[in-house]
Amino acid sequence: MRAAQKHENLAPMRRLTALACLLVLLSGCGGAGDRAPFTDSRIPPSLGPGFWAPEGWAWGLIGVGEAPVQRYGVSSTLIAPRANILILTGEGETAEVWFETVRALNASGHTVWVLERAGQGGSARFGGPQDLIHAPSFDDDIAAVKTLTRTLVQGSPDTPVILVGAGVGGLVGLRAAQQGAPVDGLVLSAPDITPNGALEGWQIWLAKAGLGAVPQGLQAGWKRGAPDAFARGLTGDRQRGGLQMAWQMANPDLRMGGVSLGWRGAFAQAATAAGDDLAGTRTPTLLLAAPGNESEAACSAMPACEAAPLAGARPLPHLDRAPVRAAWQAGLELFVSQRITAREAARFPPPTARPDHPL
Repeated sequence: MRAAQKHENLAPMRRLTALACLLVLLSGCGGAGDRAPFTDSRIPPSLGPGFWAPEGWAWGLIGVGEAPVQRYGVSSTLIAPRANILILTGEGETAEVWFETVRALNASGHTVWVLERAGQGGSARFGGPQDLIHAPSFDDDIAAVKTLTRTLVQGSPDTPVILVGAGVGGLVGLRAAQQGAPVDGLVLSAPDITPNGALEGWQIWLAKAGLGAVPQGLQAGWKRGAPDAFARGLTGDRQRGGLQMAWQMANPDLRMGGVSLGWRGAFAQAATAAGDDLAGTRTPTLLLAAPGNESEAACSAMPACEAAPLAGARPLPHLDRAPVRAAWQAGLELFVSQRITAREAARFPPPTARPDHPL
Protein backbone atom coordinates (compact mmCIF):
# COMPACT_ATOMS: atom_id res chain seq x y z
CA MET A 1 0.00 0.00 0.00
CA ARG A 2 1.09 3.55 -0.56
CA ALA A 3 1.50 6.32 2.04
CA ALA A 4 -1.52 8.11 0.57
CA GLN A 5 -3.66 5.30 1.92
CA LYS A 6 -2.92 6.14 5.56
CA HIS A 7 -5.80 6.69 7.96
CA GLU A 8 -4.79 10.28 8.68
CA ASN A 9 -7.82 10.87 10.83
CA LEU A 10 -6.65 8.35 13.41
CA ALA A 11 -4.53 9.28 16.42
CA PRO A 12 -1.76 6.71 15.81
CA MET A 13 -1.29 7.98 12.28
CA ARG A 14 -1.08 11.56 13.49
CA ARG A 15 1.61 10.57 15.94
CA LEU A 16 3.52 8.79 13.18
CA THR A 17 3.31 11.85 10.97
CA ALA A 18 4.68 14.07 13.74
CA LEU A 19 7.54 11.66 14.39
CA ALA A 20 8.34 11.41 10.69
CA CYS A 21 8.49 15.20 10.42
CA LEU A 22 10.87 15.33 13.36
CA LEU A 23 13.11 12.72 11.74
CA VAL A 24 13.28 14.76 8.56
CA LEU A 25 14.53 17.70 10.64
CA LEU A 26 17.15 15.44 12.19
CA SER A 27 18.42 14.30 8.79
CA GLY A 28 21.79 15.57 7.60
CA CYS A 29 22.86 16.43 4.08
CA GLY A 30 25.24 13.50 3.68
CA GLY A 31 28.68 13.31 2.16
CA ALA A 32 29.69 14.37 -1.33
CA GLY A 33 29.99 10.81 -2.61
CA ASP A 34 26.47 9.72 -1.68
CA ARG A 35 24.07 8.02 -4.06
CA ALA A 36 20.47 9.19 -3.74
CA PRO A 37 18.15 7.12 -1.52
CA PHE A 38 15.24 5.13 -2.93
CA THR A 39 12.03 5.92 -1.08
CA ASP A 40 9.49 3.81 -2.92
CA SER A 41 9.31 0.38 -4.47
CA ARG A 42 7.29 -1.46 -7.10
CA ILE A 43 5.51 -4.65 -6.07
CA PRO A 44 6.98 -7.71 -7.86
CA PRO A 45 4.28 -9.34 -10.03
CA SER A 46 5.13 -12.77 -8.58
CA LEU A 47 4.14 -11.87 -5.00
CA GLY A 48 0.71 -12.24 -3.45
CA PRO A 49 -0.93 -9.67 -1.15
CA GLY A 50 0.45 -11.35 1.97
CA PHE A 51 3.90 -10.05 1.04
CA TRP A 52 2.83 -6.51 0.07
CA ALA A 53 3.31 -3.46 2.28
CA PRO A 54 0.92 -3.30 5.23
CA GLU A 55 -1.95 -0.81 5.12
CA GLY A 56 -0.75 2.66 6.05
CA TRP A 57 2.91 1.88 5.33
CA ALA A 58 5.01 5.03 4.83
CA TRP A 59 8.66 5.57 3.88
CA GLY A 60 10.95 8.15 5.43
CA LEU A 61 14.62 9.11 5.76
CA ILE A 62 16.84 9.71 8.75
CA GLY A 63 20.41 10.94 8.75
CA VAL A 64 23.04 11.65 11.36
CA GLY A 65 25.86 14.13 10.73
CA GLU A 66 27.54 13.74 7.34
CA ALA A 67 26.62 10.07 6.83
CA PRO A 68 24.35 9.07 3.94
CA VAL A 69 20.68 9.19 4.92
CA GLN A 70 19.05 5.91 5.85
CA ARG A 71 15.68 4.69 4.63
CA TYR A 72 13.07 3.50 7.08
CA GLY A 73 9.46 2.43 6.82
CA VAL A 74 6.68 2.47 9.39
CA SER A 75 3.08 1.36 9.85
CA SER A 76 0.84 1.53 12.89
CA THR A 77 -2.27 0.05 14.37
CA LEU A 78 -5.75 1.58 14.29
CA ILE A 79 -5.59 2.11 18.06
CA ALA A 80 -2.95 3.32 20.50
CA PRO A 81 0.03 0.97 20.03
CA ARG A 82 1.06 -1.45 22.76
CA ALA A 83 4.74 -1.10 21.78
CA ASN A 84 7.04 0.51 19.24
CA ILE A 85 9.10 -2.21 17.55
CA LEU A 86 12.18 -1.13 15.58
CA ILE A 87 13.55 -3.80 13.21
CA LEU A 88 17.14 -3.58 11.93
CA THR A 89 17.63 -5.52 8.70
CA GLY A 90 20.39 -8.03 7.96
CA GLU A 91 23.33 -7.73 5.59
CA GLY A 92 22.08 -6.46 2.24
CA GLU A 93 18.47 -7.10 3.29
CA THR A 94 15.76 -4.66 2.30
CA ALA A 95 12.82 -3.55 4.42
CA GLU A 96 10.42 -5.05 1.87
CA VAL A 97 11.17 -8.65 2.91
CA TRP A 98 9.83 -7.81 6.39
CA PHE A 99 6.35 -6.79 5.21
CA GLU A 100 4.77 -10.11 6.24
CA THR A 101 6.21 -9.79 9.74
CA VAL A 102 5.26 -6.13 10.04
CA ARG A 103 1.68 -6.96 9.08
CA ALA A 104 1.50 -9.64 11.80
CA LEU A 105 2.96 -7.33 14.46
CA ASN A 106 0.56 -4.54 13.48
CA ALA A 107 -2.30 -7.00 13.96
CA SER A 108 -0.99 -7.67 17.48
CA GLY A 109 -1.29 -3.99 18.31
CA HIS A 110 2.23 -2.68 17.68
CA THR A 111 3.67 0.15 15.64
CA VAL A 112 6.55 -1.26 13.59
CA TRP A 113 9.54 0.55 12.14
CA VAL A 114 12.07 -1.06 9.78
CA LEU A 115 15.44 0.68 9.38
CA GLU A 116 18.04 -0.07 6.72
CA ARG A 117 21.68 0.87 7.18
CA ALA A 118 23.59 3.52 5.28
CA GLY A 119 25.01 2.17 2.04
CA GLN A 120 22.54 -0.63 1.44
CA GLY A 121 18.91 -1.37 0.62
CA GLY A 122 17.07 1.83 -0.26
CA SER A 123 19.37 4.02 1.84
CA ALA A 124 21.79 6.47 0.26
CA ARG A 125 25.17 5.07 -0.72
CA PHE A 126 28.72 5.94 0.13
CA GLY A 127 31.01 6.24 -2.88
CA GLY A 128 31.52 3.10 -4.96
CA PRO A 129 29.36 0.80 -7.08
CA GLN A 130 25.63 1.08 -6.40
CA ASP A 131 25.28 -2.65 -5.72
CA LEU A 132 28.27 -2.95 -3.37
CA ILE A 133 27.58 -3.15 0.38
CA HIS A 134 30.02 -0.55 1.65
CA ALA A 135 30.45 1.44 4.85
CA PRO A 136 33.71 2.69 6.39
CA SER A 137 32.30 2.32 9.92
CA PHE A 138 29.22 1.10 11.77
CA ASP A 139 29.26 4.17 14.01
CA ASP A 140 26.80 6.09 11.83
CA ASP A 141 24.35 3.17 11.82
CA ILE A 142 24.56 2.87 15.60
CA ALA A 143 24.05 6.63 15.98
CA ALA A 144 20.95 6.50 13.74
CA VAL A 145 19.43 3.76 15.90
CA LYS A 146 20.08 5.77 19.06
CA THR A 147 18.55 8.88 17.46
CA LEU A 148 15.46 7.03 16.27
CA THR A 149 14.85 5.28 19.59
CA ARG A 150 15.20 8.57 21.47
CA THR A 151 12.73 10.14 19.07
CA LEU A 152 10.24 7.31 19.67
CA VAL A 153 10.55 7.73 23.43
CA GLN A 154 10.08 11.50 23.18
CA GLY A 155 7.05 11.08 20.92
CA SER A 156 5.38 8.44 23.10
CA PRO A 157 7.13 8.21 26.48
CA ASP A 158 4.68 5.66 27.95
CA THR A 159 5.04 3.18 25.07
CA PRO A 160 7.79 0.54 25.34
CA VAL A 161 10.44 0.44 22.61
CA ILE A 162 11.72 -2.97 21.49
CA LEU A 163 14.75 -3.32 19.23
CA VAL A 164 14.88 -6.33 16.89
CA GLY A 165 18.18 -6.96 15.09
CA ALA A 166 18.46 -9.63 12.39
CA GLY A 167 21.88 -10.93 11.33
CA VAL A 168 24.27 -7.98 11.19
CA GLY A 169 21.35 -5.83 12.33
CA GLY A 170 21.72 -7.71 15.61
CA LEU A 171 25.27 -6.40 15.94
CA VAL A 172 24.14 -2.81 15.29
CA GLY A 173 21.28 -3.20 17.78
CA LEU A 174 23.58 -4.70 20.41
CA ARG A 175 26.08 -1.86 20.07
CA ALA A 176 23.28 0.72 20.24
CA ALA A 177 21.97 -0.88 23.45
CA GLN A 178 25.48 -1.01 24.89
CA GLN A 179 25.85 2.69 24.16
CA GLY A 180 22.68 3.66 25.97
CA ALA A 181 19.86 3.52 23.39
CA PRO A 182 16.65 3.95 25.44
CA VAL A 183 15.03 0.60 24.69
CA ASP A 184 12.99 -1.70 26.93
CA GLY A 185 14.29 -4.84 25.28
CA LEU A 186 16.56 -6.22 22.57
CA VAL A 187 15.81 -9.22 20.35
CA LEU A 188 18.75 -10.81 18.55
CA SER A 189 17.39 -12.83 15.61
CA ALA A 190 20.09 -15.25 14.40
CA PRO A 191 22.57 -12.42 14.98
CA ASP A 192 25.92 -12.07 13.27
CA ILE A 193 28.00 -10.71 16.15
CA THR A 194 31.20 -12.79 16.01
CA PRO A 195 34.30 -10.86 14.79
CA ASN A 196 35.27 -13.19 11.97
CA GLY A 197 36.51 -12.33 8.49
CA ALA A 198 38.88 -9.55 9.59
CA LEU A 199 41.07 -7.99 6.92
CA GLU A 200 44.53 -9.42 6.33
CA GLY A 201 47.73 -8.40 4.54
CA TRP A 202 47.10 -6.53 1.32
CA GLN A 203 43.47 -5.90 2.30
CA ILE A 204 44.58 -3.91 5.34
CA TRP A 205 47.02 -1.97 3.16
CA LEU A 206 44.30 -1.10 0.63
CA ALA A 207 41.91 0.03 3.36
CA LYS A 208 44.58 2.24 4.95
CA ALA A 209 45.36 3.69 1.52
CA GLY A 210 41.78 4.96 1.26
CA LEU A 211 40.57 2.13 -0.98
CA GLY A 212 38.09 0.64 1.45
CA ALA A 213 35.33 0.77 -1.20
CA VAL A 214 37.10 -1.98 -3.16
CA PRO A 215 35.05 -5.23 -3.22
CA GLN A 216 36.39 -7.88 -0.86
CA GLY A 217 35.87 -10.65 -3.39
CA LEU A 218 36.12 -10.93 -7.16
CA GLN A 219 32.48 -12.01 -7.41
CA ALA A 220 31.04 -8.95 -5.64
CA GLY A 221 28.05 -7.21 -7.19
CA TRP A 222 24.44 -8.17 -7.84
CA LYS A 223 23.81 -10.84 -10.48
CA ARG A 224 20.46 -11.71 -12.03
CA GLY A 225 21.15 -15.44 -11.98
CA ALA A 226 22.61 -15.58 -8.48
CA PRO A 227 21.10 -18.16 -6.09
CA ASP A 228 18.43 -16.80 -3.76
CA ALA A 229 18.27 -17.31 0.02
CA PHE A 230 16.53 -20.67 -0.38
CA ALA A 231 19.12 -21.98 -2.84
CA ARG A 232 21.90 -20.80 -0.51
CA GLY A 233 20.41 -22.72 2.40
CA LEU A 234 19.60 -19.62 4.45
CA THR A 235 15.93 -20.61 4.78
CA GLY A 236 13.92 -23.79 4.29
CA ASP A 237 10.98 -21.95 2.69
CA ARG A 238 11.23 -21.63 -1.08
CA GLN A 239 8.77 -18.74 -1.48
CA ARG A 240 10.09 -16.61 1.37
CA GLY A 241 13.63 -17.44 0.31
CA GLY A 242 12.90 -15.78 -3.04
CA LEU A 243 11.49 -12.54 -1.63
CA GLN A 244 14.73 -10.57 -1.68
CA MET A 245 15.51 -11.51 -5.26
CA ALA A 246 11.93 -10.74 -6.34
CA TRP A 247 12.04 -7.21 -4.89
CA GLN A 248 15.47 -6.61 -6.41
CA MET A 249 14.37 -7.84 -9.82
CA ALA A 250 11.47 -5.37 -9.79
CA ASN A 251 13.51 -2.52 -8.25
CA PRO A 252 17.08 -2.11 -9.55
CA ASP A 253 17.86 0.49 -6.86
CA LEU A 254 17.56 -2.23 -4.21
CA ARG A 255 20.10 -4.57 -5.75
CA MET A 256 23.03 -5.48 -3.49
CA GLY A 257 25.91 -7.88 -4.00
CA GLY A 258 29.02 -8.54 -1.93
CA VAL A 259 30.72 -6.40 0.69
CA SER A 260 33.66 -4.01 0.46
CA LEU A 261 36.97 -4.20 2.29
CA GLY A 262 35.91 -1.21 4.35
CA TRP A 263 32.64 -2.86 5.35
CA ARG A 264 34.40 -6.06 6.40
CA GLY A 265 36.89 -4.15 8.51
CA ALA A 266 34.10 -2.07 10.08
CA PHE A 267 32.14 -5.22 10.92
CA ALA A 268 35.11 -6.86 12.63
CA GLN A 269 35.79 -3.70 14.61
CA ALA A 270 32.18 -3.39 15.79
CA ALA A 271 31.91 -7.08 16.64
CA THR A 272 35.11 -6.94 18.69
CA ALA A 273 33.83 -3.91 20.61
CA ALA A 274 30.49 -5.64 21.22
CA GLY A 275 32.25 -8.70 22.60
CA ASP A 276 34.31 -6.58 24.96
CA ASP A 277 31.14 -5.02 26.42
CA LEU A 278 28.96 -8.13 26.81
CA ALA A 279 29.30 -8.38 30.59
CA GLY A 280 28.11 -4.80 30.97
CA THR A 281 25.07 -5.16 28.69
CA ARG A 282 22.10 -4.72 31.04
CA THR A 283 19.32 -4.43 28.46
CA PRO A 284 16.86 -7.37 28.73
CA THR A 285 17.71 -9.47 25.67
CA LEU A 286 16.20 -12.46 23.85
CA LEU A 287 18.24 -14.63 21.49
CA LEU A 288 16.21 -16.37 18.77
CA ALA A 289 18.40 -18.76 16.78
CA ALA A 290 19.00 -22.41 16.01
CA PRO A 291 20.33 -24.57 18.87
CA GLY A 292 24.11 -24.39 19.06
CA ASN A 293 24.30 -21.03 17.29
CA GLU A 294 27.66 -19.36 17.91
CA SER A 295 25.89 -16.38 19.50
CA GLU A 296 24.76 -18.52 22.46
CA ALA A 297 28.14 -17.96 24.12
CA ALA A 298 27.66 -14.21 23.80
CA CYS A 299 24.17 -14.48 25.29
CA SER A 300 25.55 -16.46 28.23
CA ALA A 301 28.03 -13.64 28.89
CA MET A 302 25.25 -11.05 29.07
CA PRO A 303 23.61 -10.73 32.51
CA ALA A 304 20.08 -10.17 31.15
CA CYS A 305 20.02 -12.41 28.05
CA GLU A 306 17.81 -15.47 27.56
CA ALA A 307 18.17 -17.89 24.66
CA ALA A 308 15.11 -19.43 23.00
CA PRO A 309 16.45 -22.11 20.60
CA LEU A 310 14.50 -22.59 17.39
CA ALA A 311 14.63 -26.22 16.31
CA GLY A 312 15.44 -26.61 12.62
CA ALA A 313 15.98 -22.87 12.06
CA ARG A 314 18.28 -21.56 9.34
CA PRO A 315 20.11 -18.18 9.38
CA LEU A 316 16.90 -16.35 8.36
CA PRO A 317 14.25 -17.61 10.81
CA HIS A 318 11.87 -14.73 9.99
CA LEU A 319 11.76 -16.07 6.42
CA ASP A 320 11.84 -19.76 7.27
CA ARG A 321 9.21 -22.46 6.74
CA ALA A 322 5.95 -22.15 8.65
CA PRO A 323 6.77 -24.13 11.85
CA VAL A 324 10.09 -22.32 12.38
CA ARG A 325 8.66 -18.93 11.53
CA ALA A 326 5.69 -19.51 13.86
CA ALA A 327 8.02 -20.41 16.74
CA TRP A 328 10.18 -17.37 15.96
CA GLN A 329 7.19 -15.03 15.93
CA ALA A 330 5.72 -16.55 19.09
CA GLY A 331 9.03 -16.06 20.91
CA LEU A 332 9.24 -12.47 19.72
CA GLU A 333 5.68 -11.60 20.72
CA LEU A 334 6.02 -13.26 24.14
CA PHE A 335 9.14 -11.22 24.83
CA VAL A 336 7.41 -8.01 23.73
CA SER A 337 4.46 -8.80 26.02
CA GLN A 338 6.84 -9.41 28.92
CA ARG A 339 8.53 -6.06 28.38
CA ILE A 340 5.14 -4.32 28.21
CA THR A 341 4.18 -5.95 31.52
CA ALA A 342 7.50 -4.92 33.08
CA ARG A 343 6.98 -1.33 31.95
CA GLU A 344 3.46 -1.25 33.40
CA ALA A 345 4.67 -2.76 36.68
CA ALA A 346 7.32 -0.05 36.96
CA ARG A 347 4.75 2.69 36.28
CA PHE A 348 2.11 1.32 38.64
CA PRO A 349 3.81 -0.56 41.47
CA PRO A 350 1.52 -2.42 43.90
CA PRO A 351 0.75 -0.60 47.14
CA THR A 352 3.19 -1.30 49.94
CA ALA A 353 1.75 -3.69 52.49
CA ARG A 354 1.12 -2.01 55.85
CA PRO A 355 0.89 -3.77 59.24
CA ASP A 356 -2.45 -3.74 60.94
CA HIS A 357 -2.80 -0.95 63.48
CA PRO A 358 -4.32 -1.74 66.88
CA LEU A 359 -7.63 -0.12 67.69
